[in-house]
Parts: sequence; C-alpha cells; structure tokens
Amino acid sequence: MKFVGVTACIAGLAHTPMAAKALENAGVKLGHSVKMEQQGAMGLINEVTEADVREADAVIIAADKAIEGEERFKGKPVVRVKLGQAVSNGEAVIEKIVQALEKRKQS
Repeated sequence: MKFVGVTACIAGLAHTPMAAKALENAGVKLGHSVKMEQQGAMGLINEVTEADVREADAVIIAADKAIEGEERFKGKPVVRVKLGQAVSNGEAVIEKIVQALEKRKQS
C-alpha cells in the first residue's frame, strides 16, 4: 500500500523528523510506501504533492497540533495518531492502518 502524511509537533524540532523517519522506516520494513511531510521549525520538508495524494491509499497525520494544508487530503481516508505513537511504534501504526483499510475493502 501507499501512504502519505504529515508529522508536526509544537516545537517542530526533534519529534517531527523522528516521527517521519519512524513511519517511513516502518513502511519499508513492512513492504509499504510511506512519504511523510515534516512541518516544523525548519519549514516544510519532503512536501507531499498533489500526485502523491492522488496515488495514496490513505493519509497519516501524526501531529500534536493543527497542520497546514489539510484540505488537500479531502476524499482520502485520514488516520490521526499522536506524534509519540509514531515515534515509539511506527510499525504498529502502519499495521493498524493496513488492517483497517483491508477490512474496509471487504465491506
């Protein structure tokens, strides 16, 4: 499966990139494509494009604050998780989303 999303924390320094990397690495390990945009003190890093959104099966928002540009994800399943969940257990986050999407397809 293919996922895109955004990570953002209040300070936008450490946890934002940590969460992005944790989710991207979990995707690789589990055989999924994950592209995470980071919104933080350094500005936008790895910006998710319209094409990325179109091709994605779902959107992951791992944030402890409101993100910018959320309207671009309209029409896609959006899963929200706390930033800490993504940092500490990226694989579980990805697995849970995959299971939910597969269950949804069966319905």
